[in-house]
Amino acid sequence: MAETQKPKAVAKPAPAKKSASKPTTAKAAVKTTAKSATAAEAKAVAKTQPPKGEAGNVKSKVKSGMDDFKAQATDSVRAAATKGKDRATEAVDSISKLIRDSAGTIDDNVGKQYGDYARSAADMVEGFAGKMDAKDVNALAEDARHFVRKSPAIAIGAAAAIGFVLARLVRSGGKDA
Repeated sequence: MAETQKPKAVAKPAPAKKSASKPTTAKAAVKTTAKSATAAEAKAVAKTQPPKGEAGNVKSKVKSGMDDFKAQATDSVRAAATKGKDRATEAVDSISKLIRDSAGTIDDNVGKQYGDYARSAADMVEGFAGKMDAKDVNALAEDARHFVRKSPAIAIGAAAAIGFVLARLVRSGGKDA
């Protein structure tokens, strides 16, 4: 009988030794550069951050600055609202005077009874202007909130009507304002 020979094991080549001094491939060079850049960035961030004791100081300064900004914004809004309230009061008062002046013409053209209705309407509008002038902005805002909660449908309708009037005024170039 013939003897069969077993195949011989092939010897594996020895792994190449890496040199510790310089990277041999481009990928290794990129990795080394990225690591050194990351380390440099970390050092730069560490330098810009305040020491642990001063971190609370920075937060308090930022909070103080924000509080000051909030106070200034509140004052500006309050001043603008007060100015708007004064202008609205003047406008409502002038409407009441216009209605009252028209009452005489209504007496002549339609009748005394309808002129009295116009005078009554002028009195109501004038009373509304007086109430609006007597209240401060916060009280008016609270009254408006209460009214909207009580009857939202009327509030939406009034807002739509006011928006329509304002749009007409803007389109006309503000000549009527």
